[in-house]
This record gives sequence, structure tokens and C-alpha cells, in this order.
Amino acid sequence: MSQLFMALAAFLALHSIPALPPVRAGAIALLGRRTYLGLYSLVSVVVLAWLFHAALNTDYIELWAPADWQAILTLVLAPLGVLLVTAGLLSTNPFSISFRHGDEPGAIVEITRHPVQWGFTLWSLGHLVVNGDLRSLVLFGGLGLFSVAGLFILDRRARRRIGPGWPALAARYPMTPLAGLFKGKARLRIDAPLALSLAITAAITIWLLMGGHAALFGADPITALSY
Repeated sequence: MSQLFMALAAFLALHSIPALPPVRAGAIALLGRRTYLGLYSLVSVVVLAWLFHAALNTDYIELWAPADWQAILTLVLAPLGVLLVTAGLLSTNPFSISFRHGDEPGAIVEITRHPVQWGFTLWSLGHLVVNGDLRSLVLFGGLGLFSVAGLFILDRRARRRIGPGWPALAARYPMTPLAGLFKGKARLRIDAPLALSLAITAAITIWLLMGGHAALFGADPITALSY
């Protein structure tokens, strides 16, 4: 369990310290934006792999019994989370995390101004519910809480950066998913990044369900439906 906590702490630090404006600005000035993002992505993948390796090698301690509804919930939340994360990273978003610069929000921002954070939250929740053991509570619970905290941290930074125009933009692009659509302030549309994200999510989901998840993590999502 100690290695799991160490890996989780490293992952959280990696996604907290470089996000500080002075640290990020200094790194980009030194390396260039493209090199910085490339190195940061590579290190993130390595640390994430360590985190999952540590979790898989931690003793299984059951906290609650598995059930069919848990597996069904995961099959809904996990792909939705992947879609939000992918679309959020590929779309221009002046309010939140994105690989693209621009002032015109992409289609996914009509759903929520923080798609990446919500995506990780839903993905974590889905995996936490279906696993029901202590190591999953530490892993997915920790990632989920970190993602929720990120919603408010990113909002504070966006408010400070945008200034007087923030209240109007915050009302136009709410934090809560689908709130803008229900209030009639947003419209459901599909742009190129969202369409590409839908295709990527479908491909990843099919591959995971057809054996990819079992090969990577030793657990088949389909068999969980037989509980």
C-alpha cells in the first residue's frame, strides 16, 4: 500500500506543481511550448503507469460486494469520461485545460467549461463503484477528489485571467454539465474536435471491451456483468 500512496502522491504533484502559473511559464520559456507539452505528457504517462502498477500489486481488500448495476454504471460513465477528456484536450477552451490555444470555445465547452476535469471525475467514479476494494478507493477516490478540486482551482484562475468579463462568460458556459443546455444558454453542436473525439472514444471502448482492458489490467468489463 505504501508504494500506491507514493505513486499517487507523485501523480498529484506532477499535475499540481507544473500547473502553477510561474512554474508553467518558466518551463515553457525555457523549453518552448511544444517541447514542454511533449515532455510533460511523456512523464505523465510514465507516472500514470507506475500508479496503476502499484495499485495492481497492492493486496485486494474488499469493501463492498460486486453487483450487475455497478458494472452497467461503469460501462456508461467510463466511455463518457474518456469522451469528455479527449474532446476537452482537443478543443479550444479559454477557461480550462486544453492542448489548443484560442478564444473561441469548442463545442464540448457548450456542455461544460471544464470537460477534462469532469471526464476524469466520471471515469474515476465509474471504476470506484465497480471495484469496491480498498486499493481502488485510494486510487480512483484520490483521482476523483483531485479532479473535483481542479474544477474550482481552474475557475479561480480563469476568473483572475479574464477579469470583468468573467460573470457573463461563466453564465454562458456553466461548470455543471448540461446546465447551459437546460437553461437555453447553450446549444448542442458537433465540431471537428468533438467528432474526432467521438470516433476515438468509440475505438478505445471497443478495443477495451474486446480484450484490451483484460490484457492491460487483468479484468474483463464484460464478465463483471455476470455478478
